[in-house]
Amino acid sequence: MVQCVSQKGKKNKNASLKTQTHPDLQYTKGVLYNTKEDGYRGIWYMNQPSNDEYVYKYSGGLGTYCAKHNPFAIYRAEVNKTFFCYGGTDKENSTLLHMVSFYDHTTGEVPKPTLVLDKQTTDAHDNPIMSIDAQGYIYIFSTSHGTSRTSYIHKSKKPYDVEAFEKVEATKMEEGKAVPMTNFSYMQSCYIPDNGFVNFFTRYNYPADRTICFMTSPDGEKWSEWKRIAAIKKGHYQISAVGDGVAGSSFNFHPDTKEKKGLNWRTNLYYVETHDFGKTWQTAGGTSLELPLTEIENPALVHDYYNKDMNVYMKDITYDKENRPVILYITSKGYVAGPKNDPRTWHTASWNGEGWTVNDITTSDNNYDMGSLFIEEDGTWRLIAPTETGPQPYNPGGEIAMWESEDQGQSWSKVKQLTQNSEFNHTYVRRPVNAHTDFYAFWADGHGRQPSESSLYFCDQSGKVFKLPKKVPEAMGAPLKITLSGN
Repeated sequence: MVQCVSQKGKKNKNASLKTQTHPDLQYTKGVLYNTKEDGYRGIWYMNQPSNDEYVYKYSGGLGTYCAKHNPFAIYRAEVNKTFFCYGGTDKENSTLLHMVSFYDHTTGEVPKPTLVLDKQTTDAHDNPIMSIDAQGYIYIFSTSHGTSRTSYIHKSKKPYDVEAFEKVEATKMEEGKAVPMTNFSYMQSCYIPDNGFVNFFTRYNYPADRTICFMTSPDGEKWSEWKRIAAIKKGHYQISAVGDGVAGSSFNFHPDTKEKKGLNWRTNLYYVETHDFGKTWQTAGGTSLELPLTEIENPALVHDYYNKDMNVYMKDITYDKENRPVILYITSKGYVAGPKNDPRTWHTASWNGEGWTVNDITTSDNNYDMGSLFIEEDGTWRLIAPTETGPQPYNPGGEIAMWESEDQGQSWSKVKQLTQNSEFNHTYVRRPVNAHTDFYAFWADGHGRQPSESSLYFCDQSGKVFKLPKKVPEAMGAPLKITLSGN
């Protein structure tokens, strides 16, 4: 099965820095390409001070943030490597660095990571995501939080190689003309052999504050017109996936009522899909849709939370063995951190061929807890997520646990706790495309209430956890195995 979430130009003016390796590298204003860092450091980021004991609306080690960015990692059997990207930083956490690397499954080692781009911000909303085409060229999509910063696409100079990237002079079609494509937000990308790239993303003020869109490209350079998916009230957050001959998007919406208005309020659950590369759209049950959707009540509605006065936080989406969508999300009573908005309930919404089935999994303590859903060939549904209370309770993340269901999400059991007695909360667990059992999930950690260093982690399918080295002593280095007693 192919999922998205699965896969079945210019030289830098600071070119003289290309051979430097951190810590000798001096970061400057401007784009830096193809340098090497000495180890793995994630970005720490916060959003919206809250003036309470939780300090921020959300914060922490957000190198694999956010749920609306995907994917961060891709396994390719051709070279037996999992390629990954993340939001990195310098030792002062003073800038967001777009980093790329790989895990070599043959040797069990990682190289010094490659710095592709200095994004000139500390906003983790600008984190990169990746895609890999049929020839093995790696594409890095450098997103932007809104319209104030430039977005970029970079392509590896060689297949399956992270040593050097070049800028793609991307264009999109607009009113029948090819124009430069220099801004996009919340990018999700999948490459489908024989077709090309399928990307879901957000465009600001088009006409909603956050209008969710879709575009395609045969080559990563020439992109189609931007197809609006929905523009209900103040806009949306979306997550997307690609299955066998289908691409789908699930999303919520931002109300504009007097009492609950703006982006901190998000509710309802919707789903749309296309079987012809975006030419036509329909519901999971086959009802044709005219896009963009602009009304709260419409045939794409999966579950009504608006009239229940509940917030909905999108987490993950994938397809089961019958090629039917399964959506992972959290509901809560409001956006403010702390126990007043408990419970934060994890749900799956799955299409059963006739209707949507909504089931509960467990609860956790923050709206921005984020994990990934795995559906295996043997029918096992598996969740890896920070569902357990961490060292900074009620801040994003916590301790990582593995949950499993053998009955398509009707009942769940916690089968293993992956981290314990950690110093920092673990956050934003991501599923690689075509995840290999040895590099099965990927995430970061960080202090939930104050700036801190942030490490990067991965686990294997059995739940063994490894930390990527803060310093790679030679060309390649081995990740550190983490014992369950702590970090």
